[in-house]
Amino acid sequence: MNIITIIMSAGKASVDVALYTLIPIMVVMLFIMKYLEVKGVLDFVVRHSTPLLKPLGITGLALFALIQLNFVSFAAPLAALAIMEKRGTSDRHMAATLAMLFAMGQANAFYPLIPAGLNWSAALLISICGGVLAAAATYHCFGRKLSDTALLNEDEAVANNESKMGLIAIINSAGADAIRLALGSLPMLILSLSVVGILKESGGIEMLTRLVSPLLDKLNISEVYILPALTKCLAGGTAYYGVVAGLVEKGLYSAHNINASAGLLIQTFDLPGIGIFLGLSSRFPRLFRFAVPGIILGIALRGVAHAMLF
Repeated sequence: MNIITIIMSAGKASVDVALYTLIPIMVVMLFIMKYLEVKGVLDFVVRHSTPLLKPLGITGLALFALIQLNFVSFAAPLAALAIMEKRGTSDRHMAATLAMLFAMGQANAFYPLIPAGLNWSAALLISICGGVLAAAATYHCFGRKLSDTALLNEDEAVANNESKMGLIAIINSAGADAIRLALGSLPMLILSLSVVGILKESGGIEMLTRLVSPLLDKLNISEVYILPALTKCLAGGTAYYGVVAGLVEKGLYSAHNINASAGLLIQTFDLPGIGIFLGLSSRFPRLFRFAVPGIILGIALRGVAHAMLF
């Protein structure tokens, strides 16, 4: 096993993700968010929706992140998170938002699987329910010791917005922020993909498969889920879709398999997802440990719901 080769391969894959996935999506989404912010639409939505969402531990900006994750891509909520970080959202609300995002499904896995038989409407509804449960549990239980005070005066931050920015200035600002945030996610992404490569080359994945198989037999769960599950946890949603598409083409994975496992396997709580999201801000790794129990609870709800329905 050549460790240097594995690290270089992980670095190349990470740069590809940053350059060809994160930056394009984030430039567009940050432009939209900044444009809405400059025009006052963002503040209007936040001002009127936050009081309604407060019992769930979700802010108005977190609502944008929810929509972006479920309808655009796993990378789209980074734009909303960047705005929340800029405005100094409290630790408690930020931990709840992270829990919500990690527990929900991602559009870049949902949409491609619809032709293969995914029940998109049920998956979307269950995804949102799981995310909301994760956020509420983190805010009211697991993260209750975190500060509920905003790091900045949000009203002051709104008042100080550059409301006279022109369209070109907004585009340039969004582009600069997208590049900075995407590059900031590279270290954790490289580390996570390096771990994946080392596990593959050392036979760790085969060993995990052998260890898990007897347990699955006792629980009467088909072994067909092992490869998609390991791929999802170690390599992310895009790799998961690639594996599932191959299994479907070979007739080894049915629409029932896709729907029954969607609650557990279509989410952003995987190594690449953790690397990308936690690399966005220096305080996110500290808040992550408070979000993990809520994430597990939200994913568990989704898993049970899918198993019962399908």
